[in-house]
Amino acid sequence: MNKVSPIRDKSKIKEMKAELLKRSYRDYLLFVVGINTGLRISDILKLKVEDVKDKTHIEIKEKKTEKEKKFLINSKLQEELNKYMLNMEDHEFLFQSQKGTNKAISRVQAYRILRAAADKIKGLKDVKIGTHTLRKTFGYHHYQRNKDVALLQELFNHSSPSVTLEYIGINQDVMDKTIEDFYL
Repeated sequence: MNKVSPIRDKSKIKEMKAELLKRSYRDYLLFVVGINTGLRISDILKLKVEDVKDKTHIEIKEKKTEKEKKFLINSKLQEELNKYMLNMEDHEFLFQSQKGTNKAISRVQAYRILRAAADKIKGLKDVKIGTHTLRKTFGYHHYQRNKDVALLQELFNHSSPSVTLEYIGINQDVMDKTIEDFYL
């Protein structure tokens, strides 16, 4: 499995949102949910309307770890979700495939959606973008804003702060910055 990167540049996040919105509101919201919750794609894709409708938190049993987790749905995300779910039934998957009735899109299809949008954005075409980019983007920007690696470690269920920092690409950023400013 190839390592993917977070989207570090907020202007590229904005461009990615615009590109996905051109395609569909579903694709846009898939990206928005991912970068604003830090959920793994496997957990995002199994979400149903009833999991988020009129809720303050997304409460799930994580597929990978099988741990119970609770993720806040902030007011801006709730507003986006409400707009999207307007004509949807509680039992429906949030991110439905166009193949079949009430089937969630696959992880492969989610990858294709993200990769196709990234390929149209200058500066992202050569970046390693995948479904895990959403979670890493959340982590990277959460860390940049709060500088609290312990909290992020807890959110991600990582075993140590160093694992979290490496995961979101901070260690490499810090090393690069120290070398950039270092000249004898």
